[in-house]
Amino acid sequence: MRKLPVIFAATALALVLGGCASAAPVPTDSSTPAAAGATGTCTDTASGSASEGVTVAGDINTKPTATFTAPLSVTETQRTIVTPGSGAKINIGDSTTMNLTAFNGTTGKEVYSSVDQGGAANVTVDSAFIIGIVKGVECAPGGSRIVAVIPPADAWGDKIPTGFDLTATDSVVLVLDVGQASPPAATPAPGSVPSQANGADQPATAGFPTVTLAADGAPTVTIPSSAAPTTLGLAVLKKGDGAVVPDAAKVTVQYQGVIWGTGKVFDQSWGKAPAQFSVDGVIAGFKKAIVGQTVGSQVIVVIPPADGYGTTGVPAAGIGPTDTLVFVVDILAIG
Repeated sequence: MRKLPVIFAATALALVLGGCASAAPVPTDSSTPAAAGATGTCTDTASGSASEGVTVAGDINTKPTATFTAPLSVTETQRTIVTPGSGAKINIGDSTTMNLTAFNGTTGKEVYSSVDQGGAANVTVDSAFIIGIVKGVECAPGGSRIVAVIPPADAWGDKIPTGFDLTATDSVVLVLDVGQASPPAATPAPGSVPSQANGADQPATAGFPTVTLAADGAPTVTIPSSAAPTTLGLAVLKKGDGAVVPDAAKVTVQYQGVIWGTGKVFDQSWGKAPAQFSVDGVIAGFKKAIVGQTVGSQVIVVIPPADGYGTTGVPAAGIGPTDTLVFVVDILAIG
């Protein structure tokens, strides 16, 4: 099962959802079967005494408090919809927004809240999630507040992300605030999307990293020996003649991410399938690189921490709090 990447604007939420960090630049769609059913379907998760015994206070999409009698332990995930929304049911494969607050079922202590980490993230409900979260949100109406109590087997097991006050035997109590469901866009037919940018070559921009391309289009980035820029920089390497990428679009791209100081490639889609994602679901600098560009273009963007992962970085990917990132992005399609 592919792991959920960590380039959401709310980076830590992705870490919670996926269980570990791979530092991909975008929340890519999973290529494996969904954890709880086929795309476009959902299965109701039963409520139970554990989830019904959790009292939640606070408005939706604000930080909640959860009161329950600890220790609370379950062997199967239970889900109670505390505040039903009025939207369509959330199916496997749908995109939505999510705020998540987690509590240790054994101690009752809060262990994480996305409200403290930048707020709700755009997510796709599929097998990239830990299975207990899928069970918590699938078939719930959009706009709902949900309580899910999940056993270790449906959470992280013995692979709990570092920094969370949990053990491999703790059940987890989740308060999930979900937005409206957006069904997945139709997958382009094979061969209808090029495998690499096909726009016209543009003159090099002074001071930028240089890029050489393999026959299949995979880039090799050479970083200058100068200090990293402190502001975002963007240059067009190939200019496509396709449609302009609008704000909030879903796009198909190839990408490679490199750390300025070391030249290390920390993630790329090359060697895998092109990535599909909403530009609202990525770090600010990556979005700025894509919106307003034309399909068929290749761009290079230099992203300082303020437009990337901020002061936390992504330690599991070797990205520190002061690291500037370089992405080469081939914009292949909209949708």
